[in-house]
Amino acid sequence: MAGTLAACGSSDGGQGSGDSKTVTLVSHDSWAASKDVIAAFEKQSGYKVNVLEDGDAGQAVNKAVLTKDNPQGDVFFGVDNTLLSRALDNGLFQSYEAKGSDRIAPEYRADQDKHRVTPIDTGDICVNYDKKYFADHKLDPPRSFDDLVKPEYKNLLVTENASTSSPGLGFLLGTAAKYGDGGWEGYWKKLKANGVKVVDGWEQAYNEEFSGSAGGKKAKGDRPLVVSYASSPPVEVVYADPKPAEAPTGVAQGTCFRQVEYAGLLSNAKNTKGGKALLDFLISERFQEDMPLNMYVYPVREGAQVPPEFVKYGPQAEDPETMDPAKIADNRDQWVKSWTSLVLK
Repeated sequence: MAGTLAACGSSDGGQGSGDSKTVTLVSHDSWAASKDVIAAFEKQSGYKVNVLEDGDAGQAVNKAVLTKDNPQGDVFFGVDNTLLSRALDNGLFQSYEAKGSDRIAPEYRADQDKHRVTPIDTGDICVNYDKKYFADHKLDPPRSFDDLVKPEYKNLLVTENASTSSPGLGFLLGTAAKYGDGGWEGYWKKLKANGVKVVDGWEQAYNEEFSGSAGGKKAKGDRPLVVSYASSPPVEVVYADPKPAEAPTGVAQGTCFRQVEYAGLLSNAKNTKGGKALLDFLISERFQEDMPLNMYVYPVREGAQVPPEFVKYGPQAEDPETMDPAKIADNRDQWVKSWTSLVLK
């Protein structure tokens, strides 16, 4: 969601020995961190950080699984609770309990018996709305999943493909959590009849189709409802010049699904020592407090401070839908298959 930093350093040639002075982080495209924070890690650890970005979260996880025997890096960041089982079942990560793990809020922890992944951040996938559109049309914005299928919101929503996009999948899981195994398909039939538009990924949905974002305005987007994040409104404030008194976009609080992102030491990492040091750093207070205004996510470390803009414009959902990762693992592929035939055909 924000500009990305790749702190590239040259290897000292010892990559194969595990003593390399470069540690490589493989991530999705939304990775971002402040230069001084990465520099602090490099100084403290003696390792240079090299960042490889590999597309959207779903794409990046699939590629990491395909290359697991000869991975592109040492640590993978950005597998979330919607895709976690795919990574674990395919043996993507080796066990490592990061220093400071005891400071992670218990509700975000996963795989506690094997410690193959470390929670790094959390966020809520929710429908965002364009405040100006609804004010101009003297229409109340939707507040819940139920509202989205009402006739007054016909042809207003754009979402992402659940088979190719992490927020798209999160939104599908939110509806499955809300309406249950027997009800979510009926809900999507109504949503389709109400003119929902589906695009490949978040970038296209939010920055091209959505009328409320800075990018969408430039692209003349005409959908005033989009599946994005509860933390998207602060982006519209922080990057605006001049800064508006309030965010131009709002969040439909009754449409949220809680996402947790993890990082792990790749199974065949060449620099395991550097990878472990980097994982320790990702849950340090310094990195956790740097994340909100870089990646627009919430820290998972207890006591980590969140910037005021984040609290004011992008508060976490009070009562998001959630789902046990085991239930996601058992049903995800079948749900996505059913969703595809129902919504895209």
